[in-house]
Amino acid sequence: MPTIIMMIFTSLYGVIDGIFVTNFAGKSALAAVNFAFPILNILATFGYMFGVGGSALVAKTLGEGNKEKANQLFSMFVYICTIVGIAFAVIGYFLLEALMIKLGAEGKMLEEAVVYGKILLFTLPFWNLQFLFQIFFVTAEKHKYGLYISLIAGISNIVLDALLIGVFNLGIAGAAIATGIGQVIGGGIPLLYFLSKNSSLLRLGKMTFDSKSFFKGTTNGLSELVSGVSSSLVGILYNTQLYKYAGEDGVAAYGIMMYVAFIFVGIFIGYANGVSPVISYNYGAENKIELKNLYKKSLTLMLGSSLAMFIISIILSKPLSLVFASYDQNLYQMTLHGFRIYSLSFLFSGIAIFSSAFFTALNNGLVSAILSFLRTIVFQVLFVLWFPILFSGIDGIWFSVVIAEMLSFIVAIIFIRIYKNEYQY
Repeated sequence: MPTIIMMIFTSLYGVIDGIFVTNFAGKSALAAVNFAFPILNILATFGYMFGVGGSALVAKTLGEGNKEKANQLFSMFVYICTIVGIAFAVIGYFLLEALMIKLGAEGKMLEEAVVYGKILLFTLPFWNLQFLFQIFFVTAEKHKYGLYISLIAGISNIVLDALLIGVFNLGIAGAAIATGIGQVIGGGIPLLYFLSKNSSLLRLGKMTFDSKSFFKGTTNGLSELVSGVSSSLVGILYNTQLYKYAGEDGVAAYGIMMYVAFIFVGIFIGYANGVSPVISYNYGAENKIELKNLYKKSLTLMLGSSLAMFIISIILSKPLSLVFASYDQNLYQMTLHGFRIYSLSFLFSGIAIFSSAFFTALNNGLVSAILSFLRTIVFQVLFVLWFPILFSGIDGIWFSVVIAEMLSFIVAIIFIRIYKNEYQY
């Protein structure tokens, strides 16, 4: 539960930005944020890769009883993640505007998207570390610390959004500053914690580069990188298609649905992140009974929560649409209609997300990457390009998400059954 709540608060960064931006700066600014965010998220996802892949290896090493080696591996992944975040921030700062122009942004939306993106690039290393530490807090058996830090970061973001956007009228720049400070808190406090003497299983020390372990960890976390990068690329493609079929309102409406989806999907991701180190530990300790127990309970929870998410999303579709778009009737109607279709995807996404994390936890990065690649790139790209033609416009874009998640659900079940005897879960 702490890991789930932690993911929800992390997702709230974008949601709170969206609420303040749309109500105080208008839908053009909201469209700009939605245009820039997927590009930035691609760069931040590398922290998630190092966190998930590295923690699976560290947890397995702890399960084998080698604590010293586990700490060496932990230090290696944290330091490399920091270096990668800094490098991407520098490169991104100089290439961001040209990339947005290439993707079709222009006029006021381009100007505001560049402002938002460049401010957040300054805090990108902390954004990467925040993703990484959210996973490693569970491995270190300090999941409540991760929750507390996420709460502090999330509340700080909310308060700063209210001040910078609502009071001082800084608009999209205020939203970026508020989010950036939240990321510094979310990534900086854990860094200081693990650098100091602490009561957890892990502590940062001198880095010893282990190329074999680094390759194992990064390839094992490749599915999370594939998932994050491809989701962002698909988001960019959706923005392009929606701009083509529905203009600025389409981009804004999609962004509103993504804000809500961040929280709902964050529940699935939070559970997967919370249970993965436990699966890795028991896999390393060869505890087959507990592995079977985790597998059965996880499937039951994912199926039950998927149904609950669908029902809740239908009930809340109208009030949530009003929160973001009450000032514009056309945007409100488009968002409400699209959200009711999009809600069907929650019936399938829980199992699809868990299955990829499950195979990562079993240190089978290849299967995990295949599942993520099919879910986020193959199925979604195929249908977002084809369905608008089939359904004559914007409804095809909303239905493309539903069909992609349904096919991902089916493929996930097939892989789970294929490997059941090999891993004995």
